[in-house]
Order: sequence, then C-alpha cells, then structure tokens
Amino acid sequence: MLLFYIRHGDPDYSVDGLTPRGARQAEAVGKRLAVHGLDKIYSSPAGRARLTAQPTCEMLGMKVETVAFAHEDNAHRATAVTTEDGRRIWGFQHRPTRELFASEEIRRLGREFYKHPHFAGTNFEERIPKIQADIDEWLLTLGYRHDLARNGYIAERPNDDRVALFAHQGFGMLFLSLVLDIPYPEVCVRMDIQHSGVSVIRFGNRDGLIIPTLLQLSNDSHIYREGLSLRYNNQFAL
Repeated sequence: MLLFYIRHGDPDYSVDGLTPRGARQAEAVGKRLAVHGLDKIYSSPAGRARLTAQPTCEMLGMKVETVAFAHEDNAHRATAVTTEDGRRIWGFQHRPTRELFASEEIRRLGREFYKHPHFAGTNFEERIPKIQADIDEWLLTLGYRHDLARNGYIAERPNDDRVALFAHQGFGMLFLSLVLDIPYPEVCVRMDIQHSGVSVIRFGNRDGLIIPTLLQLSNDSHIYREGLSLRYNNQFAL
C-alpha cells in the first residue's frame, strides 16, 4: 500500500477555506495524484482540507470520506502548551518546549517523552494515545495492524492500494510520528510540511513485520509542474 498524506493548500483560516493561491495548489495536487490514480480518498472534516481534496475527487470521479481524528483541533488539544502570557500554541512553536524536544533527556524517553515534568498539566499523555488508537483503527481497515511493541505492522490484508489523506500541518507532524513510530519531538522539530505538500509512506506486503518507509516528505513537484509560486508556506523562496 502507498499512503499519500497531503497538507491543505494555502489557507484562509478566517473562513476555513482556501485562498486563490491555495485553490491553484489543490488543482495541481489533483493533477499529480491523477497520474496513477487512487483507490481511496480521505479528508479531515475541516473545510480547507476538504476543498484541497475536491479537485482530486473530481478528476478521478471519486468521493471523499471524512475521518474525524484527522482534524487539526484534535492534534492541537493534544500537543499545545500554554505560553508565559497565557496563550495556547503548538509545542513546536514554543521556544522553551522546542529546545526541550531537541534535548538528549527527551530523546531518552522515546515514545513516552510526555512523562517529562515539563509536560505536567498538559494533554500530551492523555490525548496522544487516543489519537494513536484512532489512527491504528483506521490503518487496520486499510489492511495493516500496528504492532506497537515491535514498531511495525502486520499485513492482515496485503494490498497495493493507493490511499490519500488530506489534512493539516500540526496533525501531520503527529500523524507521521505515530504511523512511523518516530518519537513526536524528533518529527516536529526536524521536519515540516508545506502547503499542499505530498508525503508518501510505503507499506510492504511481505510476511512478518512490516516497517513502513517514508518515500517522500512534503513533495512539491506539482508546484513546479504548474509554475506556481515556490514561497515555502508564504515565508521564503525555495
């Protein structure tokens, strides 16, 4: 199975939609995914994710299925921290937390990094395992059972399906961590996902333990193909 994770296009958060640029990015993604087709298309319930999936659905004559666990709000509630002035922001956007994420003491804690005293009073320990369970249940419907003890998967229904999930940046960091069995701090301080970026995970079909491989992270070939602006998340040129 090939699992395509696509972040929504350039957003207009005020209306939970896409800017004109985001709409063009969504069309470009649709053309890219239509080359070899898809077997299933899923999306976060958020409007900006569903609108990004829409051109792909139209080009392939398919319908999208929404999955509630992929909404950005779920990941934010799980991984937000409170700043010194009382705001709730992503942990990876909070400098003290970000620096702690990169530390050796957090690395040693691995998957249970949230047991560090810094995270007392946060939702990390309560909510991340719940999101893990939701993702694992979804992957099982796609044919792959997560063996958490061995950091891999068992193919209950080996297949060559091509599956797309349209969602978000913040949720995407947690998603990649939980699917690939890489501690969340390692992912969210050393990786990123740009608007309409396409990440591809391959699940093999052999017997025994399957360790999925990240073939591409936030690929932007569709942006180049359509001659769109290459400003990374509206910040700087690539």
